Amino acid sequence: MTWPQTWLHIPLYASWMRPSPLLSFLSLCALCHSQSVAGKVLEKTIEEWMRYKEDCHRWMTSTPLPQGLHCNRTFDMYACWPDGTPGMITSVTCPYYLPWFQKVKHGQVSRRCGLDGHWVMINGTQPWRNSSQCDDEMEMTKEEVGTKDLLLSFRALYTVGYSVSLLALLSSLLILTMCRKLRCTRNYIHANLFFSFALRGISVIVKDVLLEKRWGMQIIEVSDWEILISNKAAIGCRTAQVIMQYCILANHYWFVVEAVYLYKLLIGAVFSEKNNYTLYLYLGWGTPVLFVVPWMILKYLKENKECWALNDNMAYWWIIRIPILLASVINLVIFMRILKMILSKLRANQKGFADYKLR
Repeated sequence: MTWPQTWLHIPLYASWMRPSPLLSFLSLCALCHSQSVAGKVLEKTIEEWMRYKEDCHRWMTSTPLPQGLHCNRTFDMYACWPDGTPGMITSVTCPYYLPWFQKVKHGQVSRRCGLDGHWVMINGTQPWRNSSQCDDEMEMTKEEVGTKDLLLSFRALYTVGYSVSLLALLSSLLILTMCRKLRCTRNYIHANLFFSFALRGISVIVKDVLLEKRWGMQIIEVSDWEILISNKAAIGCRTAQVIMQYCILANHYWFVVEAVYLYKLLIGAVFSEKNNYTLYLYLGWGTPVLFVVPWMILKYLKENKECWALNDNMAYWWIIRIPILLASVINLVIFMRILKMILSKLRANQKGFADYKLR
């Protein structure tokens, strides 16, 4: 970018000081809490802002200073300003880091250079700046407000649903584990399935809390922005994201265990009874690790952004999706085989149903 091409000097005229569009945008993101989407936009905006800042400082250090009285070139945390002419308005194009830059790229932001060679300030602390041409996208439309309310209502609804489900699941687990008469391989499998559902609900709720805490933090200083997009700040929500994906996979594979157990019960055992439950544990809790770990490594190496909730490269996402589809296909195949066996027995006129397996 060639900085001098973006600057114009026009005669002094009256204007007003407006809040920084960037700060307003950050506040808007915090209010919206559309976590993943707002987080990605916010992270990209901050990265672009840092690049803009570096370009500005690079230009300021490489350009010779003018002679005579002038307002010093500066970066005021919003735009990059050249040396100003006393008594004139200095204008530059809207900063390119703004998320809506394509809509305001022909607009300008202005500052006033005083006759004493200092930039005009308001109340001696805040710089006078007219950014009206750069912040016309700040107001949320009625459709955006409606979408925000709908998303918040949807999140509240599924949070309540997960909470009620969690209470029922924990009660069921308590009954299955406390009653000795219910202790058998079949009920152990049911208990693991319930536990996977419970972990899934807990992980979703914790993930939402961590995302809201991260993207809802108050942005005041530049250091707050840097902390916000740092890897250290994202550790919590990334960990929650990994655990959630593991729990979802475990949930599906305990359904597979249920199907395999039923199939074994109806068709016949392949392994001895004492080893069956250990194999079921490996299948239900161990199989998801084979897919979550590679996905986590690829996200860290290739897409180490935000909270790993969005997928720029869908190939990485299929590392998680394919095993879920595979589990569904396995369940369908087992279901069809069980149906085939039952129908064949019915055709053989086994009306008495003496076989407990058939019952």
